Amino acid sequence: MAQLGYDVPAPAVAARLQRLGERRDVFVATDGERVVGWAALSIDEAFVEGFGACLEGLVVDEATRSRGVGLQLLEAVEGRARERGCAEIRVQSNVLRERAHSFYERNGYLKAKAQYQLRKPLSQ
Repeated sequence: MAQLGYDVPAPAVAARLQRLGERRDVFVATDGERVVGWAALSIDEAFVEGFGACLEGLVVDEATRSRGVGLQLLEAVEGRARERGCAEIRVQSNVLRERAHSFYERNGYLKAKAQYQLRKPLSQ
C-alpha cells in the first residue's frame, strides 16, 4: 500500500482483516511466500446506487506489475461479486493514476463520472 502512497501500518491492516465479514472479501496474490498483490471487495446497498459491489482497492507490487497478477485479482473480485448477486462493480481511482485507468478500461470498465472526495476529521 505504501507504493501507492497509503500510509497504513501493518497492525492496522491485520486488524481490518480480523473484521472481515459477509460484506467484504480480500484476495491476496503470492509468489511463493511473498505477497505480490491484493484486492478488496465490499458488497453493500448504497442509498443512491442500490445493491452492488465496490472494488475498494487493488494493488500489485511494482516489481510484479504487467505480469497478469492484477488481471487475476480483478477476475477473482468480479467472480465473487457475481456469486453474491451483484449486477455491477464500481471502482474509484485517483485522477493521477492514468496507468490504472487504462488497466480498468482494457478490462471493460467505463468512466462514469469525475468527482471530488472531501474529508473532515471528526475529533473524539
